[in-house]
Amino acid sequence: MSWIWNPDGDAPKPPTEDNMVQDPSDPTRKVSKKAANQPFLAHKQYKEKQEQEHQAWLERNREREEKLARGEEVGPVEVDPTAEQEVGLLGLLKFIVYLILVVVIAGKFFTGSFLWEYDGKWARLKTYWPENSGRLFSETYLATFDGSDPTKPLYLAIDGDVFDVSSNRRTYGPGGPYHHMVGVDAARSFGTGCFATHRTHDLRGLTDNELRGVQHWKEFFTDHKTYYKVGKVLHHPIDPKSPIPEHCDPKKEQTSHPTTGNSNPASYSKGNSETPIREEL
Repeated sequence: MSWIWNPDGDAPKPPTEDNMVQDPSDPTRKVSKKAANQPFLAHKQYKEKQEQEHQAWLERNREREEKLARGEEVGPVEVDPTAEQEVGLLGLLKFIVYLILVVVIAGKFFTGSFLWEYDGKWARLKTYWPENSGRLFSETYLATFDGSDPTKPLYLAIDGDVFDVSSNRRTYGPGGPYHHMVGVDAARSFGTGCFATHRTHDLRGLTDNELRGVQHWKEFFTDHKTYYKVGKVLHHPIDPKSPIPEHCDPKKEQTSHPTTGNSNPASYSKGNSETPIREEL
């Protein structure tokens, strides 16, 4: 019930002299040892300790120099214990490792995935350690990887590069919509869309747009998250005098190879036109 007799409360008691210390930032005044001041006071004590160690190191160095001047044997040079250590290569590597760990753990916490739900090519181990990307295939040997032997992988070649597409047997295996593309380098068909008649690596006579199409699909297989390059196929040289494969679409054939007066446009078969490949491989 003391608040009834003294509604204004008791006056704050001034800090005692024993509870006062010198202000670290202003030597002319003192501050109390209350909890709010403890971080600043602790820092002052740390700096004072550092200065004491530094002075002791200077004294040891001075004594060492005097011994050297007298020709006495001394130990190795002592490093200043208070000097700030520079971040070297090892420190940088540690920082990178810790940063990666933080990012990975944060991904697991926020998304449930250590890789932040990324499932691309660079998340696959085979991207960094491929089985063997330097193998050389003959055309005959490449043909044995067309899915006829279920124990062998499915290999598809485009413009000399061979890719393992076994992860998508439903598409490239026997009975699949693109089964005719495996076991052969059908680079020309990727540019023209003539999958039945252009199962060849011969790129002669293609337009710039068709060549870009071939390059596009080559990059598609190269960058795919589950397809991997396993080697290259060695082709027989193409006889420059041999005829260029005719386009399955007569209109496109006339665009890329204009007919002369002796040619008969009606000789092209209109039934050979095929549907262009879709980017769903």
